[in-house]
Amino acid sequence: MAAVSAFTSIIRTTPSPSFTTPTSPLFTRTPKLKPLPLTHHSSPPIAALSDPFVLQIAESLEDSIPSSPTLEKLRSFSSESLLSTPWPSRKDEPFRFTDTSFIKQSEIIPVSSPPQQSLNNLSVFEDTHVLNLTLIDGYVMGSLSQLSGLPDGVFVGSLCDINSDEITKRVLEFLPVSEPGDLFWSLNGVGSPDLVVVYVPEGCKVEGCLHLRYFSSEGGVKGSKKLPVSNPRVLVVVEKGGEVGIVEEYMGGDRELSYWTNAVMEVVIGEEAKVSHSYIQNQSLSAAHIKWTSIRQEKSSSYELVEVSTGGKLSRHNVHVQQVGSDTITGLSTFHLSGNDQTQDLHSKIVLDHPRGFSRQLHKCIVAHSLGQAVFDGNIKVNRFAQQTDAGQLTRSLILEPRATVNVKPNLQIVADDVKCSHGAAICDLEEDQLFYLQARGIDLKTARKALIVSFGAEVIERFPSSDLRKKVELHVKKLLDPEGHVENSM
Repeated sequence: MAAVSAFTSIIRTTPSPSFTTPTSPLFTRTPKLKPLPLTHHSSPPIAALSDPFVLQIAESLEDSIPSSPTLEKLRSFSSESLLSTPWPSRKDEPFRFTDTSFIKQSEIIPVSSPPQQSLNNLSVFEDTHVLNLTLIDGYVMGSLSQLSGLPDGVFVGSLCDINSDEITKRVLEFLPVSEPGDLFWSLNGVGSPDLVVVYVPEGCKVEGCLHLRYFSSEGGVKGSKKLPVSNPRVLVVVEKGGEVGIVEEYMGGDRELSYWTNAVMEVVIGEEAKVSHSYIQNQSLSAAHIKWTSIRQEKSSSYELVEVSTGGKLSRHNVHVQQVGSDTITGLSTFHLSGNDQTQDLHSKIVLDHPRGFSRQLHKCIVAHSLGQAVFDGNIKVNRFAQQTDAGQLTRSLILEPRATVNVKPNLQIVADDVKCSHGAAICDLEEDQLFYLQARGIDLKTARKALIVSFGAEVIERFPSSDLRKKVELHVKKLLDPEGHVENSM
């Protein structure tokens, strides 16, 4: 199939009606999640809307964590949404191409604390000279972190360890940052044992990158139905004129362990502030990895995401960006590799509400296994007052096996009438012309195919902010694509 041209122009259409759902009043928080009685605000009884399986998971999460007055607002907010949220199925449009039955059919066990015996075997945490915070099964491990040398006023760590009332008050203003996401967002809000806070004060620039390293140690062995679940949650607040680079890296020890990482990161970017966000997902091929990233950008701010996802039997990343000020810049670059019987899923939404917003999205994926699947659902919405917006979206997928599956759903909604918007989509195998070009210069077919496959993802990998990170990810991707040729290289 021939590739579609990048950024094909889109003709503005008639404004479509808003799909905003009215928010119901908050219910009173109860000790456990139970269906609440009917009030004059609701029509059907909550009991009729509740999913017993969802409530069972939520109650087990509540029982596994200690109470926290500072997180009570978040937990109540999340609990309310779970009362009327069923487990997703293929009949639900957001999960039309994503099968979550792998999780539902497992024995879900909340991780109450990281096992102490595993702490002596964490050789994966190298480069101790760089700023880094380590989380194991959702819990902050100060003994494995290195945070010395942070600029004055910058805080990185657990919410309960903040020693400034002013910072605590400021951070709590953003709990939660956004409207409720899906079921998994709410389960994280109920089950997160702690909140990791990254706070950058006004005008402060953090040199280098801050590494947030997530390690999953608990897991069910092959053939077991056990699926330990962890719920790490991070809140990043960057005040006016601040700058920070963040690297999130998700890892797992045994490649056959089964576990479920259900993570959330929320980022608030003040006026003229900049955030560089790198996200690497390399968890067990028997694991479920579901991630929410919610971004709120104020006037003249900048956010840049570079993502490479290769792990997980089921991996889904939900990215939601809200531009709440003019002259904002948003960049999303993602590369997904499905080299086994696995699903790599990206659902993204960029909402532009103010003039002169700028956004660029590049999504690339390779499906190199006959049972592999990739999903892309990208939505860019340019609302009425977002005049002079410049938004572009491109998704390209490479299928290397006959029965491999790719489902793409690019969506560009334009209500403003003075905009420059475009998108493009392509799904194909390697181009015969490119292979012929390399063979004509003396390169054998096998080597030519390897070179083209690796270069396909390099366009995203080279956007990582540091050369060491680029080299590390590149070697890992090459190893996955050609295990025999890179036995000595490891992530």
